[in-house]
Amino acid sequence: MSDAAHAHDDHGHHAHPTGIMRWLTTTNHKDIGSLYLWFSLIMLFTAGSMALLIRSELFEPGMQLMHPDFFNQLTTMHGLIMIFGVIMPAFTGFANWQVPLMIGAPDMAFPRMNNWSFWLLPVAGIMLLGSFWLPGGAVAGGWTMYPPLFIQGGVSYDLTILAVHIMGLSSIMGSINIITTILNMRAPGLTLMKMPMFVWTWLITAYLLIATMPVLAGAVTMLLTDRNFGTHFFNAAGGGDPVMFQHIFWFFGHPEVYILILPAFGIVSQIIPTFARKPLFGYASMVYATGSIAILSFIVWAHHMFAVGMPVSAQLFFMFSTMLIAVPTGVKVFNWVATMWKGSMTFETPMLFAIAFVCLFTIGGFSGLVLAMAPVDIQLQDTYYVVAHFHYVLVSGALFSIFAGIYFWLPKWTGHMYNETLGKVHFWLSVIGMNIVFFPMHFLGLAGMPRRIPDYALQFTEFNQIATVGAFIFGFSQLIFLVLVLKTIKGGAKASDRVWEGAQGLEWTVPSPAPYHTFETAPVVK
Repeated sequence: MSDAAHAHDDHGHHAHPTGIMRWLTTTNHKDIGSLYLWFSLIMLFTAGSMALLIRSELFEPGMQLMHPDFFNQLTTMHGLIMIFGVIMPAFTGFANWQVPLMIGAPDMAFPRMNNWSFWLLPVAGIMLLGSFWLPGGAVAGGWTMYPPLFIQGGVSYDLTILAVHIMGLSSIMGSINIITTILNMRAPGLTLMKMPMFVWTWLITAYLLIATMPVLAGAVTMLLTDRNFGTHFFNAAGGGDPVMFQHIFWFFGHPEVYILILPAFGIVSQIIPTFARKPLFGYASMVYATGSIAILSFIVWAHHMFAVGMPVSAQLFFMFSTMLIAVPTGVKVFNWVATMWKGSMTFETPMLFAIAFVCLFTIGGFSGLVLAMAPVDIQLQDTYYVVAHFHYVLVSGALFSIFAGIYFWLPKWTGHMYNETLGKVHFWLSVIGMNIVFFPMHFLGLAGMPRRIPDYALQFTEFNQIATVGAFIFGFSQLIFLVLVLKTIKGGAKASDRVWEGAQGLEWTVPSPAPYHTFETAPVVK
């Protein structure tokens, strides 16, 4: 009903609200999924432009564009927004769209709570960004919010703590919703071990979120009381311990990095079987590997803290447990490669991003293995090697899988095919730009360039210039993606009922164990 003035239709039922009210009050999982994805895209361009400002300042030594304090505000905000405003909302958007469809549920279990958990996010995002205009500017203490840096500072620090609380609340509600939906609303006969991999990865991710977000809330609440109410949890002068904050923060923070990558594993596990035209290799081992990663993620947190001076026994424990978590991750990479092995592969844009994910995420995994070695990590701590490592995991890992998922499901969501040529241009520019910006950072880090600094010694100039050029290639190529998405929503070739069914035959929409019959040998139904 287009005219909102007609509050009742012919049968006296209340008509659905239209315009802005439709989006403010919607309880439809598809609408809410779209809202999450749009929010994520806006924040991607916001935090991305911060990254381009950072790289512009670092194009050559000396101070060019900004005050050092503003540089530090940019690094903090870039990190917080990319994690809580881009990657997590995008994956939650995928969950809202796909989980009910994949398990045969009519909607999410708690539709009203679903609406609320989304609308908390723009509020928190506005609070974070608004802190730039407060006295003293945004937080310059790093996204990790370490004391003592975070115990000083103006009201923007309190605002940031509140924003983090609100985003955590949103995540917890979203996770309760996802777990309840998956456990209680599956179609009859859809056992847990028949669920699509994407549903499995989100089920496990949601448990991680519920377990860790309250820990983060506790840490930032103690920071808040240290700042405003005279407590001394992290203030050494009052008998507190700033290193205790790091333990609490990273007990949240390490499972968080798996929260940022497990849904990516799920998306890639849907895409690769589709374009290899084979069922996923080793479905059960994929499920167990995902579960193992989730459990192990809770016992590796202090590998972020090798430089604080912990006992050798603790260093050994965290070093070995960190190396151990590489095993289930390696199982997954093996399974993806084995799925592609001898498949009838075609290379549409989603598959290109998925293959780039497997190759480049593995590089990020290997540099993580390097950093797991305590003696190596103490040398590389807080250098650009660490920056290179986690950007390979989060850009070519999480972000590329988000691109892959959008190209994969956009035809289903809009009814239109995207422009394949534009998609491939976006892919190649993104992959080339991403490697130009982050690969040289390994060398910078090995040579000793510290991170989070606006100026540097002359010998680091060339690699920084290469990285900055790559950043602009990567950043501006995302405008192609924006154009492509808008064009696809507006119109284009009509998508068929089974979008990715290639000339070669079967599309594995659900890469669970293969059905007993292929279409060639299916029994004739009388």
